[in-house]
Order: sequence, then structure tokens, then C-alpha cells
Amino acid sequence: MYDAILLLGFGGPESPDEVRPFLERVTAGRGIPADRLDEVGRHYVTLGGASPINSLNRALRDSLAAGLTERGYGIPVVLANRNSPPFVPDVLAELAASGAHRLLALATSAYSSYSSCRQYREDVGVALADHPELDVDVVKVPPFAEFGWFAEATAELLAPVLAEPGRRPFVLFTTHSIPSSMARTSGPEPLWPRPESGEPGMYAAQHLVVAKAALAGATRRAGVEAPPWRLVYQSRSGSPATPWLEPDVNDALAELAADGTTDVVIVPIGFLSDHVEVIWDLDTEAAETARGLGLRLTRVPTVGTHPTLIGGLTDLLQSYLGAESTRAPAPSERCAANCCPAPRRPGAGGDPRPVIEGAFL
Repeated sequence: MYDAILLLGFGGPESPDEVRPFLERVTAGRGIPADRLDEVGRHYVTLGGASPINSLNRALRDSLAAGLTERGYGIPVVLANRNSPPFVPDVLAELAASGAHRLLALATSAYSSYSSCRQYREDVGVALADHPELDVDVVKVPPFAEFGWFAEATAELLAPVLAEPGRRPFVLFTTHSIPSSMARTSGPEPLWPRPESGEPGMYAAQHLVVAKAALAGATRRAGVEAPPWRLVYQSRSGSPATPWLEPDVNDALAELAADGTTDVVIVPIGFLSDHVEVIWDLDTEAAETARGLGLRLTRVPTVGTHPTLIGGLTDLLQSYLGAESTRAPAPSERCAANCCPAPRRPGAGGDPRPVIEGAFL
């Protein structure tokens, strides 16, 4: 049914010279001031001038390819990035030239929102619209946060910390903050908030599902009672006048210290890998905040290429590769045409960008 797996990544610079062009591509059309780009650029320089995200995604690509090969699916898994080489249009052209015509896309993001799902669908849709000569059809696997194996991978990483003798920490599950307006319209339109209710869309709800399941799995494995916890956010950018999801992880640490908490564990559930935003926001800024507040702080790794994650993703991909399948779709498998609309930006016009469809069984 498919000729290749297209692994869609965010991308990142791999040398100091690539940092500024990369940041300009990431923020194009968003009105981010130059001094903010300078500030973020210094984060990359401080950490060595390169992001580990590309090498981590290559490791994910190789692990998925190996997992599929072990199950008898000798299908290529090819990485394509939004903001750094190999770019999506170039990879699509190479695949088309090799004879691949039907591709199954998987994004390196587990959640529903414009930036974490639909924008990847737009990346491919725009590339195909700009190059109609490419005889390629691409469908994207929907977000996979609500599959149990995703939370279980985090649970297996968190459990050893909770099992340490004498510890009963406060657990902060953290993810990337997004504008509140984007969060409210995450997921398909029937789940968007009604004006009278103001209920959020799927983005925050999915994270709460993952956090609860991961904590339950970790405490079960550790043989301890569930500690107190909450969901917090990091990596905010954009205008301070625009509401984003809160609280910020640093503000949460200050609140906990003021309430008498002395031991905190941070669990990044919104990211697959330890890339620059995770390393800077948690291992640099949050760690500094915790030291200043006298808090003991432990940071749990991201799921990366954890065997439970790779096994689950391989199961998911395999379900689309077989001629027949009896698997029922998960709650998050709703990549409909009206999912996660693009934010309105000044001068961007009202016409939606071309978008590929979500994959359904």
C-alpha cells in the first residue's frame, strides 16, 4: 500500500553558521523581533552552536526502519525537515525520482495542534502544490499521544526516580506552550470550545491524559503512592500581549518553593527528544531557578528511542502497511480537513494553505 515512510521533523542547525538562517526560517511571517532571534541564537551558541535534534531524529528513523524490517516490512524510512536540510520538497522529489508514489507520513510530534500536526500536513501539501509534476500521494498518521504505549514509555523512565528511598517529590509534567487561541482550536472542529463554555481543545487535554497515565504507570512500577503533580509549560515565544498556555515551569517552581516543597521532578512529555529547547529551558533555565530557590530538581529524559516507544510506533505504522487490519482507531485519529486551523497572521491572506489528508484505516 505504501512505498516509503516519510518521517517529518522540525529540523535544527548543525553548525554555528546555520543558527541564524534556521531561526529566520522558523519565525518567518510571525513578526518576531530581531533581538529575540539574537537571544535564542545565543542559546544555541552556548550549547555548542548546533542542535542535537537532527541526529536524534536520524536515530529514531533508523530504529523505526529496523523495527519494521524485523517484522518483514522492508520499507524505507526517510527523514524530511521543515526548517533545515533535508527539506521536505527536496526529499519528495528524491522519492518520486526513485519510483515512490505513495507515502505514509509520521511527524515527530505526538499531539494535536496547528504547530504540532497540521503545519506538517501543510509542509507536504505546499510542496506538492508547488511541484505538480511530482507523482506522489502522501497521507499522514494522526497524532499518537493517546496510545497507551506513549505514556508507558514515560512511566518506565519516571519510575526509577519515584522508587528512590525517602523521596516523595512534586512532579511537573512539562510541554511546549502554544498560544491559547491555537490550543482552543486544536483537534477537529466539533471539539472546539463553544463561546459560552471556553473549554480548551485537544492539545491540553491530550497532555493531561498522558500525564495521568504516565504517573499511574510509574507509581505502579515503583510500588509507591502517587505524588502530587501538575501540567506546566515551557518555551513560550511571541508577543507578551498574546495569551499563551500557562503556568511557565519557572513560575511553577517558584510557587512550589513558596508552598514549602523542597523536591521536584520535571518530566518533559511534550517532546520526543532532548533537543535545544528541552536542554536550555529545563537543564539550564529551570535548573538555575531551582538552585536559586533551594529546590532539589531531577529531570527525567524524553522518550527518544525508548524500546516501548519504538515498539508502539512500529505497531502503529504496521497497521497501515498491511493489506487488512482490524485495529480500531484511537481517540486522536481524527485528521479531518477542519482540524487545527492555521493562526491568522497579518498580511497572510485568508486562503488556507494546501494540506495533505490524515491517514485512516
